[in-house]
Amino acid sequence: MKKLLVVIFITALSILSAQTNSNNLLNIPERGENAVEGSDFMESIKNLSFADRENAIKNELLSGNVPQHQRNLVEINAQFYDLNNNLHQIKYWVIPDYLSIGSDSDFCRVPMGPITAQTVADWFGATMPTRKLVDNIYQNAAVKLAPVPYAPVGNENEKVYKFIQHNSDIQAQFNNANGELGELIGGTKKDVVISNKIVDPNRPNHVTIYGWHQLNGQPIQPLTNIHYNYYVDYSHGIRFLYSKVLVDGDTMNVRDILKDNILYKILSDESGVMYQPTYLIDENLPNKPGAFGLKSELENEIKILLDTEPNVDKYHVYVSNDGVNFDSLYSFYNEEFTFDTENSDSIIYMKLIAENSTGKSQASEVLAVIPKPSDKKMLIVNGFDRSSDGNSYDFVIEHGKAAHYNNVVFESASNEAITNRLFELTDYDYVDFILGDESTADESLSYPEQILVANYLEKGGRLFISGSEIAWDLDYKGNSSDKYFIENYLKAKYSADAPGGISGTYYSAEGITGEIFENFTTINFDNGTHGTINVNYADALIPAQNAEAVLNYKNVTNHKTAGIKYEGLIGNGNTPAKIVYFGFPFETVYSEETRNQLMTEIIDFFNKPITSIENNIAAVPDQFMLYQNYPNPFNPSTRIEYVVPSNEFVTLSVFDILGNKIADLVDEEQSAGKYSVTFDAVNIPINKTALSSGIYIYRLQAGSFSQSRTMILLK
Repeated sequence: MKKLLVVIFITALSILSAQTNSNNLLNIPERGENAVEGSDFMESIKNLSFADRENAIKNELLSGNVPQHQRNLVEINAQFYDLNNNLHQIKYWVIPDYLSIGSDSDFCRVPMGPITAQTVADWFGATMPTRKLVDNIYQNAAVKLAPVPYAPVGNENEKVYKFIQHNSDIQAQFNNANGELGELIGGTKKDVVISNKIVDPNRPNHVTIYGWHQLNGQPIQPLTNIHYNYYVDYSHGIRFLYSKVLVDGDTMNVRDILKDNILYKILSDESGVMYQPTYLIDENLPNKPGAFGLKSELENEIKILLDTEPNVDKYHVYVSNDGVNFDSLYSFYNEEFTFDTENSDSIIYMKLIAENSTGKSQASEVLAVIPKPSDKKMLIVNGFDRSSDGNSYDFVIEHGKAAHYNNVVFESASNEAITNRLFELTDYDYVDFILGDESTADESLSYPEQILVANYLEKGGRLFISGSEIAWDLDYKGNSSDKYFIENYLKAKYSADAPGGISGTYYSAEGITGEIFENFTTINFDNGTHGTINVNYADALIPAQNAEAVLNYKNVTNHKTAGIKYEGLIGNGNTPAKIVYFGFPFETVYSEETRNQLMTEIIDFFNKPITSIENNIAAVPDQFMLYQNYPNPFNPSTRIEYVVPSNEFVTLSVFDILGNKIADLVDEEQSAGKYSVTFDAVNIPINKTALSSGIYIYRLQAGSFSQSRTMILLK
């Protein structure tokens, strides 16, 4: 028994020693007697391909060819708050300089790709820092040096000779500052960091970088994952931390902290838990739940609708009354799950996590519902999937609270649940579409979404849509189908990608006299300091097709329209619809009171009867017209519109690219008017077979008039 106690005591002492002795924290092999010097190694990799160079760097590091001064980690003590605002005492250890190859007398700080860096980190028992820790390391640096940037010339900055040059310039600075090896150094490189952006679905296999602090403490490089993970230039650096930290005296693993719903804030200043704080992805883990939504058909009852995936064993339901603090209350396995709640007058927030034998997925976005039936309901659609800095994937909170303030019962769904037809827009009196700053990076409204929104509006829907880069994406950057949609269905066109054509300058709007928001003298939206995203590229709009401007950006003389409204018939609809469209995201408006009052005016506008739609019915033109089909490209069907100014015998035919007739869509006498015909590529009239992808031609002939246009079938 005494022997056992002695063993336990010695083990405890050894653990404590490992926590406080920075000389042996990382599992770095001893440097061999015949290890090459840093300068010789860098010369040996000058002409290697990226893959061969990375392999050489990895092998050299794993063999222990690391300078002695980088084995003695520097201890940093800090105080950080968790998500619940509880203060914690933190102690962590970091290598004093960026990871190098060679000896103390001849070493080179070696830029490398994130996969190589992660492989070495895992072998050493290390981790790369978060953005928050990069800032903290710089603040604690004993030697702060000014960044040494090089002008971009082709791809020269990605070549090894630039790595060598940059290392020499840094070392010269260090020597001039009388720095000593082993002192904590800062300001010399951009850090490859672990971040939520590693799992950005729009940028798979990218690297996330941040930092390169200037002497005023401001980083040159914002957090970004713009580069693929095979991009490396001279400015990239790898800084390792010991993978364990002390939190209030208790040893914890960095990854465990970052995955904790409350503690993650200690080490990360990003929004939300970091479910994958590594660049080495476990392909067996389930994807985070994507296509799902919340309904309520009975009092105090909530139904989850979900598209399940085959490699998921179960889904965990996390429930909250405030959208911030969640409890895991239920688990289920099927495509539907129903449970009861207590208060039908409150908003209930939820997110899902998938699990299989390998582990758990990232958490889904947050959705919400008011659990009671109603004669009128709103559907809030979260279409903001882009991994923008500040996107917390829970902006249903701002939209839902504003609806609730106005006594509007609502349900919510992801945009994937809309395109997968788990929810039908036409089941709802109002639809609120959240689009943040989606832009071309993630498609503001995809082709399937456009079709569903168009159908909803043609049936007389009430649509509130907001986002800062919708017009940029659909009109300025969009194809002919996108342009047709935004002008004919959202009733807007693109004016500029920022108020006044100047980005990051104007962050407020005001109502226009005589319009629905005329009482709003100032509507402020976020510049990145109010808890959401930086709306530095708010769309400037142009009202189209009898739409009216209702908001202007403040203090702007041109490109100033911030919001529009429209009421009347849309497309081929016979029931008047209504639209309110903001060129900035509604969720970024502050304060909450302002958002609530804006929603009041929107709902009031939606509820008012349309007394006349005469001004919204376009007169029949006095000439023949054949419009571009919509949507285009299409699959499987598309709409073709045309105008006949007088009674004529009309033919509308479709041909393949070789001139072979595919279908006669119209072959009859028609009176003056505007017409619409649907072409279905699955069951064409002539031979009842489906068409393959390709370019097709449609031709309108009436009297002496003949015009052709092309369309694209894309399967």
